[in-house]
Amino acid sequence: MSFSTIEWTEMTWNPTTGCNKISQGCKFCYAEVMTKRLTAMGIEKYKKGFKIAIHPETLDIPRKWKKPRLIFVNSMSDLFHPGVPLSFIKKVFKTMNECPQHTFQVLTKRADRLHKLSNKLTWTNNIWMGVSVEDEKVIDRIDYLRETGAFVKFLSLEPLIGPLSNLDLTNINWAIVGGESGPKSRQMLKEWVIEIKDQCEEQNVGFFFKQWGGRNKKQAGRILEGNLYSESPNNVEFNLYYQKQA
Repeated sequence: MSFSTIEWTEMTWNPTTGCNKISQGCKFCYAEVMTKRLTAMGIEKYKKGFKIAIHPETLDIPRKWKKPRLIFVNSMSDLFHPGVPLSFIKKVFKTMNECPQHTFQVLTKRADRLHKLSNKLTWTNNIWMGVSVEDEKVIDRIDYLRETGAFVKFLSLEPLIGPLSNLDLTNINWAIVGGESGPKSRQMLKEWVIEIKDQCEEQNVGFFFKQWGGRNKKQAGRILEGNLYSESPNNVEFNLYYQKQA
Protein backbone atom coordinates (compact mmCIF):
# COMPACT_ATOMS: atom_id res chain seq x y z
CA MET A 1 0.00 0.00 0.00
CA SER A 2 1.27 3.48 -0.76
CA PHE A 3 0.15 7.10 -0.53
CA SER A 4 -1.55 8.27 -3.70
CA THR A 5 -1.42 11.51 -5.66
CA ILE A 6 -4.85 10.74 -7.14
CA GLU A 7 -7.08 13.63 -6.12
CA TRP A 8 -10.07 11.60 -4.93
CA THR A 9 -8.32 9.08 -2.72
CA GLU A 10 -5.50 8.76 -0.19
CA MET A 11 -3.93 5.34 -0.53
CA THR A 12 -3.63 2.61 -3.14
CA TRP A 13 -3.75 -1.14 -2.49
CA ASN A 14 -3.05 -3.60 -5.28
CA PRO A 15 -3.97 -7.21 -4.44
CA THR A 16 -3.85 -7.87 -8.19
CA THR A 17 -1.71 -6.40 -10.95
CA GLY A 18 -1.93 -6.43 -14.73
CA CYS A 19 -4.75 -6.00 -17.22
CA ASN A 20 -5.54 -5.75 -20.94
CA LYS A 21 -7.24 -3.13 -23.08
CA ILE A 22 -10.97 -3.46 -23.78
CA SER A 23 -12.14 0.02 -24.83
CA GLN A 24 -10.91 3.42 -26.01
CA GLY A 25 -10.38 4.62 -22.44
CA CYS A 26 -7.56 2.09 -22.16
CA LYS A 27 -5.58 3.44 -25.12
CA PHE A 28 -2.92 5.26 -23.10
CA CYS A 29 -3.23 3.28 -19.85
CA TYR A 30 -1.09 4.83 -17.12
CA ALA A 31 -0.95 1.52 -15.22
CA GLU A 32 0.58 -0.20 -18.23
CA VAL A 33 3.24 2.51 -18.57
CA MET A 34 4.00 2.40 -14.85
CA THR A 35 4.20 -1.39 -14.89
CA LYS A 36 6.85 -1.28 -17.63
CA ARG A 37 8.95 0.98 -15.42
CA LEU A 38 8.52 -1.20 -12.35
CA THR A 39 9.31 -4.34 -14.32
CA ALA A 40 12.49 -2.73 -15.69
CA MET A 41 13.44 -1.80 -12.11
CA GLY A 42 13.23 -5.46 -11.14
CA ILE A 43 10.34 -5.06 -8.71
CA GLU A 44 9.30 -8.62 -7.84
CA LYS A 45 5.59 -7.89 -7.81
CA TYR A 46 5.73 -6.88 -11.47
CA LYS A 47 7.96 -9.66 -12.79
CA LYS A 48 5.10 -10.87 -15.03
CA GLY A 49 4.81 -7.45 -16.60
CA PHE A 50 1.25 -6.40 -17.40
CA LYS A 51 -0.13 -9.93 -17.35
CA ILE A 52 -2.78 -10.55 -14.70
CA ALA A 53 -1.27 -11.69 -11.40
CA ILE A 54 -2.80 -12.14 -7.95
CA HIS A 55 -0.88 -11.33 -4.79
CA PRO A 56 -2.23 -13.18 -1.73
CA GLU A 57 0.61 -11.79 0.37
CA THR A 58 -0.97 -8.32 0.13
CA LEU A 59 -4.38 -9.27 1.51
CA ASP A 60 -3.62 -8.34 5.12
CA ILE A 61 -2.02 -4.97 4.41
CA PRO A 62 -5.15 -2.88 5.18
CA ARG A 63 -5.51 -4.66 8.52
CA LYS A 64 -2.23 -3.12 9.64
CA TRP A 65 -3.58 0.40 9.21
CA LYS A 66 -5.56 1.37 12.28
CA LYS A 67 -6.13 4.98 11.29
CA PRO A 68 -9.07 5.31 8.84
CA ARG A 69 -7.95 5.61 5.25
CA LEU A 70 -9.59 6.21 1.89
CA ILE A 71 -8.16 3.39 -0.24
CA PHE A 72 -8.29 2.95 -4.01
CA VAL A 73 -8.28 -0.79 -4.70
CA ASN A 74 -6.27 -1.96 -7.72
CA SER A 75 -4.96 1.23 -9.27
CA MET A 76 -2.67 -1.08 -11.30
CA SER A 77 -5.26 -3.63 -12.36
CA ASP A 78 -8.98 -4.50 -12.52
CA LEU A 79 -10.38 -6.68 -9.75
CA PHE A 80 -13.14 -7.93 -12.05
CA HIS A 81 -10.85 -8.97 -14.89
CA PRO A 82 -11.82 -12.50 -16.04
CA GLY A 83 -8.32 -13.65 -15.10
CA VAL A 84 -8.99 -12.98 -11.41
CA PRO A 85 -10.78 -15.98 -9.84
CA LEU A 86 -13.99 -15.39 -7.90
CA SER A 87 -12.34 -17.13 -4.94
CA PHE A 88 -9.68 -14.41 -4.82
CA ILE A 89 -12.19 -11.59 -5.31
CA LYS A 90 -14.03 -12.96 -2.27
CA LYS A 91 -10.79 -12.84 -0.26
CA VAL A 92 -10.30 -9.19 -1.21
CA PHE A 93 -13.88 -8.45 -0.17
CA LYS A 94 -13.36 -10.33 3.11
CA THR A 95 -10.46 -8.02 3.95
CA MET A 96 -12.59 -4.98 3.10
CA ASN A 97 -15.53 -6.34 5.11
CA GLU A 98 -13.30 -6.86 8.14
CA CYS A 99 -11.67 -3.41 8.00
CA PRO A 100 -14.63 -1.11 8.71
CA GLN A 101 -12.27 1.70 9.73
CA HIS A 102 -11.34 2.16 6.07
CA THR A 103 -13.29 3.18 2.99
CA PHE A 104 -12.42 1.16 -0.11
CA GLN A 105 -12.95 2.48 -3.63
CA VAL A 106 -13.11 -0.24 -6.28
CA LEU A 107 -13.17 0.71 -9.96
CA THR A 108 -13.74 -1.56 -12.95
CA LYS A 109 -14.30 -1.49 -16.70
CA ARG A 110 -15.65 -5.06 -16.54
CA ALA A 111 -19.10 -3.97 -15.39
CA ASP A 112 -20.74 -7.04 -16.89
CA ARG A 113 -18.67 -9.39 -14.72
CA LEU A 114 -19.20 -7.14 -11.70
CA HIS A 115 -22.94 -7.45 -12.24
CA LYS A 116 -22.72 -11.22 -12.69
CA LEU A 117 -20.78 -11.70 -9.43
CA SER A 118 -22.45 -9.02 -7.32
CA ASN A 119 -24.84 -11.31 -5.44
CA LYS A 120 -21.96 -13.63 -4.56
CA LEU A 121 -20.13 -10.88 -2.70
CA THR A 122 -20.69 -9.27 0.69
CA TRP A 123 -21.27 -5.52 0.31
CA THR A 124 -20.52 -3.64 3.51
CA ASN A 125 -21.07 0.12 3.64
CA ASN A 126 -17.35 0.88 3.47
CA ILE A 127 -17.05 -0.48 -0.09
CA TRP A 128 -17.64 2.08 -2.82
CA MET A 129 -18.05 0.53 -6.27
CA GLY A 130 -17.38 2.42 -9.48
CA VAL A 131 -17.22 1.91 -13.22
CA SER A 132 -15.20 3.79 -15.84
CA VAL A 133 -17.17 5.43 -18.63
CA GLU A 134 -15.13 7.37 -21.17
CA ASP A 135 -17.75 7.92 -23.88
CA GLU A 136 -21.27 6.94 -24.94
CA LYS A 137 -20.09 3.64 -26.44
CA VAL A 138 -19.67 2.13 -22.96
CA ILE A 139 -22.55 3.85 -21.19
CA ASP A 140 -24.18 0.47 -20.49
CA ARG A 141 -21.61 0.01 -17.72
CA ILE A 142 -23.72 2.39 -15.64
CA ASP A 143 -26.74 0.10 -15.88
CA TYR A 144 -24.68 -2.87 -14.71
CA LEU A 145 -23.35 -0.86 -11.75
CA ARG A 146 -26.80 0.38 -10.80
CA GLU A 147 -27.98 -3.18 -10.14
CA THR A 148 -25.14 -4.18 -7.81
CA GLY A 149 -25.40 -4.33 -4.03
CA ALA A 150 -22.88 -1.56 -3.39
CA PHE A 151 -23.88 1.10 -0.85
CA VAL A 152 -22.04 3.85 -2.75
CA LYS A 153 -21.96 3.69 -6.53
CA PHE A 154 -19.71 6.04 -8.47
CA LEU A 155 -18.62 6.85 -12.01
CA SER A 156 -15.12 7.61 -13.19
CA LEU A 157 -15.73 9.61 -16.37
CA GLU A 158 -12.03 9.63 -17.19
CA PRO A 159 -10.41 9.95 -19.59
CA LEU A 160 -13.47 11.74 -20.91
CA ILE A 161 -13.08 11.51 -24.69
CA GLY A 162 -16.62 12.31 -25.79
CA PRO A 163 -19.83 13.95 -24.60
CA LEU A 164 -22.15 12.15 -22.18
CA SER A 165 -25.61 13.59 -22.68
CA ASN A 166 -28.89 12.48 -21.10
CA LEU A 167 -27.22 10.45 -18.37
CA ASP A 168 -29.53 8.39 -16.19
CA LEU A 169 -27.93 8.79 -12.76
CA THR A 170 -30.60 6.93 -10.81
CA ASN A 171 -28.97 5.25 -7.79
CA ILE A 172 -25.59 6.77 -8.67
CA ASN A 173 -24.02 8.74 -5.84
CA TRP A 174 -20.88 10.30 -7.26
CA ALA A 175 -19.29 11.28 -10.58
CA ILE A 176 -15.59 11.99 -11.10
CA VAL A 177 -14.65 13.76 -14.33
CA GLY A 178 -11.16 14.09 -15.74
CA GLY A 179 -9.33 14.71 -18.98
CA GLU A 180 -6.62 12.46 -20.35
CA SER A 181 -3.04 13.34 -19.49
CA GLY A 182 0.27 12.64 -21.18
CA PRO A 183 2.06 13.53 -24.43
CA LYS A 184 -0.55 11.87 -26.68
CA SER A 185 -3.62 12.82 -24.65
CA ARG A 186 -6.93 13.34 -26.44
CA GLN A 187 -8.74 16.63 -25.92
CA MET A 188 -11.61 17.01 -23.48
CA LEU A 189 -13.99 19.86 -24.31
CA LYS A 190 -15.18 22.22 -21.60
CA GLU A 191 -18.80 21.90 -22.71
CA TRP A 192 -18.69 18.14 -22.04
CA VAL A 193 -17.64 18.79 -18.45
CA ILE A 194 -20.24 21.52 -17.88
CA GLU A 195 -22.97 19.29 -19.27
CA ILE A 196 -22.05 16.49 -16.84
CA LYS A 197 -21.84 18.93 -13.92
CA ASP A 198 -25.31 20.26 -14.72
CA GLN A 199 -26.74 16.74 -14.94
CA CYS A 200 -25.22 15.89 -11.56
CA GLU A 201 -26.76 18.99 -10.00
CA GLU A 202 -30.17 18.19 -11.50
CA GLN A 203 -30.07 14.58 -10.27
CA ASN A 204 -28.47 15.21 -6.85
CA VAL A 205 -25.21 13.43 -7.59
CA GLY A 206 -21.89 14.53 -6.06
CA PHE A 207 -19.58 16.05 -8.70
CA PHE A 208 -15.79 15.88 -8.47
CA PHE A 209 -13.70 17.52 -11.18
CA LYS A 210 -10.32 15.80 -11.11
CA GLN A 211 -8.27 17.44 -13.86
CA TRP A 212 -8.15 19.06 -17.28
CA GLY A 213 -5.27 16.77 -18.21
CA GLY A 214 -3.16 17.46 -21.29
CA ARG A 215 0.60 17.33 -21.68
CA ASN A 216 1.12 19.13 -18.35
CA LYS A 217 -1.78 18.22 -16.08
CA LYS A 218 -0.35 20.09 -13.09
CA GLN A 219 -0.20 23.31 -15.05
CA ALA A 220 -3.71 22.76 -16.44
CA GLY A 221 -5.03 22.17 -12.91
CA ARG A 222 -8.59 21.31 -11.93
CA ILE A 223 -10.35 24.67 -11.74
CA LEU A 224 -13.67 24.73 -13.60
CA GLU A 225 -15.27 28.13 -14.24
CA GLY A 226 -13.35 29.59 -11.31
CA ASN A 227 -14.35 26.87 -8.88
CA LEU A 228 -12.78 23.78 -7.34
CA TYR A 229 -15.32 20.96 -7.42
CA SER A 230 -14.55 18.32 -4.79
CA GLU A 231 -18.05 17.22 -3.89
CA SER A 232 -18.67 13.98 -2.03
CA PRO A 233 -21.01 11.08 -2.78
CA ASN A 234 -24.54 12.24 -2.08
CA ASN A 235 -25.28 9.83 0.78
CA VAL A 236 -22.11 9.85 2.90
CA GLU A 237 -19.90 12.24 4.79
CA PHE A 238 -16.65 12.49 2.88
CA ASN A 239 -13.53 14.16 4.17
CA LEU A 240 -10.08 13.64 2.73
CA TYR A 241 -7.48 13.77 5.46
CA TYR A 242 -5.58 16.25 3.38
CA GLN A 243 -7.33 18.35 0.74
CA LYS A 244 -5.60 18.17 -2.62
CA GLN A 245 -5.74 21.50 -4.37
CA ALA A 246 -5.49 22.44 -8.03
